[in-house]
Amino acid sequence: MRDISVLEISGGRAPAHVAIIMDGNGRWAKRKGLPRIMGHRAGAERLREIVEASVRNGIEYLTVFAFSTENWRRSKSEVEGLMNLFRIYSRSEANSLNSNGIRVRFIGDRSELEPRVYEAMAKLESATENNSKLCLTVAINYGGRDDIARAAKRLARAAADGEIDPDLVNEGYFAAMFDTGFLPDPDLVVRTSGEMRISNFLIWQSAYAEFAFVDTLWPDFTAERFETVLESYSRRDRRFGAAAS
Repeated sequence: MRDISVLEISGGRAPAHVAIIMDGNGRWAKRKGLPRIMGHRAGAERLREIVEASVRNGIEYLTVFAFSTENWRRSKSEVEGLMNLFRIYSRSEANSLNSNGIRVRFIGDRSELEPRVYEAMAKLESATENNSKLCLTVAINYGGRDDIARAAKRLARAAADGEIDPDLVNEGYFAAMFDTGFLPDPDLVVRTSGEMRISNFLIWQSAYAEFAFVDTLWPDFTAERFETVLESYSRRDRRFGAAAS
């Protein structure tokens, strides 16, 4: 029997695009007396459950913040552990993702990643490119300001080469230059762990997103907790600058 989503029960509407700042792995591990990398492994396991819940609730796009441009400041051992986790996940999850119709895309500056990490990511993108049930986008070495700066560089080069007329550049044209040019703007941005900031994540794209800041650490953010957030979102009145009806 197919699982019934909380939105089907409540009659609420699902956001088309949910973006999640998966925060709290390190604190989760510390509370349990474990190395930080064990928190990241637990977080990777939790992502599987949230991906399944996203499909069940009719979400079309799920974007997760896995490693920011600022995370290079962490200890060498933690960064190496995270990069190995990305590489292993990219190789081990391909069959499961394909069987569930999930397409994987990566955003962020890949130029600073090790070749073996970049290659594993590219292979997973290629292996899942024909899937259409859910687009799972993973942000690695991503920063919102960096995304805007790199988009501006692309526009500047195109203008310098005579490929575009600068007078024709508008918001839509500029947004198409972002790493997220293939995605619609997020409807809902969720941050776990109780922090109330977006930490340089999708800062242009989330201009009219709804936000949910939850106290739960990411490894403890169950599908049930996620569906509670979705149900709350379904009751919000999104006006995009218009007056209330």
